[in-house]
Amino acid sequence: MEKILRIDVGAEGGPKVSEEPVGAYAGLGGRALTSAVVSREVPPLCHPLGAENKLVIAPGLLSGTAGAMSGRLSIGAKSPLTGGIKEANSGGQPAQVLARLGYAAVILEGKPATDDLYKVFINKDGVKITVDNSLRMLPNYDLIEMMKREYGEKFCAISIGPAGEMKMTAASIACTDMELRPTRHAARGGIGAVMGAKQVKVIVLDDSGLKMRAPKDPEKFKEANKTFVDGLRKHPVTGQGLPTYGTNVLTNILNEAGGYPTRNFSAGRFEGADKISGETQAETENSRGGPGSATHGCHRGCVIRCSGTYYDKDGKFLSKQPEYETTWSHGGHCGISDLDAIAKMDFLDDNYGLDTIEMGVTIGVAMEAGIIPFGDAQGAIRLIDEVGKGTPLGRILGSGAGTTGKVFGVERVPVVKNQALPAYDPRAVQGIGVTYATTPMGADHTAGYCIATNILKVGGDVDPLKPEGQVELSRNLQIATAAVDATGMCLFIAFAVLDQPETFQALIDMLNAFYGLSLTADDVVALGKSILKMERDFNAAAGFTKEHDRLPRFFTNSPVAPHNITFMVKDEELDTVFNW
Repeated sequence: MEKILRIDVGAEGGPKVSEEPVGAYAGLGGRALTSAVVSREVPPLCHPLGAENKLVIAPGLLSGTAGAMSGRLSIGAKSPLTGGIKEANSGGQPAQVLARLGYAAVILEGKPATDDLYKVFINKDGVKITVDNSLRMLPNYDLIEMMKREYGEKFCAISIGPAGEMKMTAASIACTDMELRPTRHAARGGIGAVMGAKQVKVIVLDDSGLKMRAPKDPEKFKEANKTFVDGLRKHPVTGQGLPTYGTNVLTNILNEAGGYPTRNFSAGRFEGADKISGETQAETENSRGGPGSATHGCHRGCVIRCSGTYYDKDGKFLSKQPEYETTWSHGGHCGISDLDAIAKMDFLDDNYGLDTIEMGVTIGVAMEAGIIPFGDAQGAIRLIDEVGKGTPLGRILGSGAGTTGKVFGVERVPVVKNQALPAYDPRAVQGIGVTYATTPMGADHTAGYCIATNILKVGGDVDPLKPEGQVELSRNLQIATAAVDATGMCLFIAFAVLDQPETFQALIDMLNAFYGLSLTADDVVALGKSILKMERDFNAAAGFTKEHDRLPRFFTNSPVAPHNITFMVKDEELDTVFNW
């Protein structure tokens, strides 16, 4: 990964391709690279859908290697949803393939002068860009089938659906999985709209004829990778819970903890949780059968295998296994306890190219507004179809929860920096509330996953119902997460890394053996801090202040059952999160 590919879609005469050494971005990968490029090259006050914004696609430092869990892809830009810097993260095959093609990043810049739609093909022989208006408004699954007819089946793809083309701020960017399905999404922040504004419909990647990236010290890398994998497999979360039940194992856990947001954050427990839990989901998938049903990896090299495949009662593919956040957003948040309906909504979100968290929360806000009643699964499916078709109502909903709440006069709108809150109520899990409020990314559970320590007791034990210790917990996890996002590693490695010092050391040893470095744990912390500083500096220049690092008022004013408490971390404490 020694070069950067730039595609100027606004060049005279059509898109222009150029390659350059990584230069000033040497030593950066994943989120570190996307945030560095955005903070250095994108004017903070630019329009997110204008020519000055850039879409940066970057594999991690260990992507394309034999390292386990290294296939996460970072995609960054100025967010049309939040107005600040954004990195969205995805599994699937593209990170591994892009890295083996030798690219540290692909950067889309400029804005086309015409309304043509572009298709990009990249392999070992170079880059080919063609106009292909036959792809206009194709859903992701139909698009990939067309790509198969053109390129065979030995490729992977990064694409947008109709939502991205319509530049909706809930639009995601799809990445294909090992079965060439567009099921993995860099979803948050509306970055699909940025790709839509660049008028790039699909990027097809083919690494045929190329080998895995080779480490500087193969033996030490192999040894460190083995220690790393052993640590993941012996940890109860990454070795047992996630492989068996997927991420949706959290439904019963959060529901019992009273932190499962129900009917637009009006309660902390959902009476139908057991019907849509990971245990019920796994049982359903196993009984229906089919390839990759209850346990499946989203990319080559995954050893946790927390994904799955969801088939309907007749054995027909319905969707990938809905993740915990998806099952919650379209389930308990909307008062829906029908797994088949939730899987159908998951498929529609993936097909139209929509963030499942943003869409589910938006539908819950629409339910609060009386557009359809809570619990109306078929009505929720119809609303997603409205978004995909771009009807007037669909355009409103496709703009996210914040806009939908304003249009329909809803008071309880769960957003921070205009981005919808994920599946944990900050009144019952105070640490995650700190992360929601203060991360530069807008409400994002992955930015500093305090659930690990507040609820699962990984890496220590901080009482989720009390404000004490939450700022330090969120701070440390935000720093660690930023560093992990730079490596291309799946965030779920954090469970084992937090509990097992030898597994953390093995990760550092892998980096050192691959690059011939001598990094220490302090260097990893310094990397995380530097990423967060870049992101916060960009947001400050874009007009963000400490007042934007706050939860909506109802979290501090309205107690939630069953604990009947509010979010209690004070504003002045939130302002100290980044005081290191």
